[in-house]
Amino acid sequence: MRYALCLMSPALAQRLLIPMDLTQTDHLKSYGVAYHALEKGINVEWLLNFRGGSFLMNLDDGIVSECRAKGVACQEVSPAQEVDIRTTIESSNMDAVMLEKPPKVGVYMPPVKDPWDDAVRLALDYAEIKYDVLWDGEVLAGKLGEYDWLHMHHEDFTGQYGKFLGSYANTAWYQADVTLTEKTARELGFAKASKLKLVVIKAIKQYVENGGMLFGMCSATDTPDIALAAENTDICDGVFDGDPIDPNYSQKLDYAAGFAFENYHLVTDPMVYEHSDIDVYQEATARGRDIYFQLFDFSAKYDPVPCMLVQDHVSLVKEFLGQNCGFRRDKVRKKVLNLAEVANTEEVKYIHGNLGKGTFTFLGGHDPEDFEHRIGDPPTNLELHRNSPGYRLILNNVLFPAAQKKPLKT
Repeated sequence: MRYALCLMSPALAQRLLIPMDLTQTDHLKSYGVAYHALEKGINVEWLLNFRGGSFLMNLDDGIVSECRAKGVACQEVSPAQEVDIRTTIESSNMDAVMLEKPPKVGVYMPPVKDPWDDAVRLALDYAEIKYDVLWDGEVLAGKLGEYDWLHMHHEDFTGQYGKFLGSYANTAWYQADVTLTEKTARELGFAKASKLKLVVIKAIKQYVENGGMLFGMCSATDTPDIALAAENTDICDGVFDGDPIDPNYSQKLDYAAGFAFENYHLVTDPMVYEHSDIDVYQEATARGRDIYFQLFDFSAKYDPVPCMLVQDHVSLVKEFLGQNCGFRRDKVRKKVLNLAEVANTEEVKYIHGNLGKGTFTFLGGHDPEDFEHRIGDPPTNLELHRNSPGYRLILNNVLFPAAQKKPLKT
């Protein structure tokens, strides 16, 4: 096979391969190319575990031109070479999954500029995959059903405004966030922000049960479970909602109401930047920067869903922090699948589960290319990280809804 930046012999080639191993010059834009091919009605196969999870599609001049323009490495594939590829796939822990249509993507976020960046939006923008932004009003208006895939990032569904009070109470952005959320709650008929956010996350949970695919990072991984578990009690200090915490809240938590976690303990002190002991932030911080988490190896033929979610050109990915950095192993429900972990520690980094007809996938941390992304830091420039294995995990999730679904057998 001949490759570089799509040096083609169209008269001889019938298929186009976008390799996703170490030969790929821009892994992240490769996902955008595959997405755009689907938009054009071109058949795309995701070759699981073959050269890092490569993409194979019908040869198209427009896609070749896009690869050249964006610096994406691709290869011409003759019929004989395609036979060799399929023989390799058939005899190995590999599979070919057909991508059917470009998923419609929604991003849940407030209509204001937060003093931090959303890694998923950075990835979508860099790969040039289109998405819609929606917030509480759109969720309660029933708009979620329009989307195949929904992302949540640095959101607090417990009504405690991210637990930022202790450090940022006097900042303009924090005060604006509180004002906007309280105003939105009143306009939508809720007395408290926590009541609004509870109804919103219940609507998102119903979206998943109806067949939607949910992806969350940072505090949008654990605060949904906490809010759902606390539906019949009050876990918010009076500084947040004007009335005291229920002194018996711990006996009233319904862990079964959430997505992924159980038997956790809450941190209710309003001045502490932490929601619960699900998070392993303190331990991860102490371990430092030179730590990697391990992606698990799944059977492509029997477990294609988790296999899609961990496709990468490396098996070890550099650790990165967030308000929720990772998940304490003994707080993750047994039915939830572990996709990646920091070996020999309490930390599970990446998880996936089924709920009703849909799925949820949570990745701990805030920004895969910034170990400790702080409030006010400049956005990560993905031109400098075009082969980021951590950002690939995000984009695996974006393409996942396009795949023909096969039952999970693990």
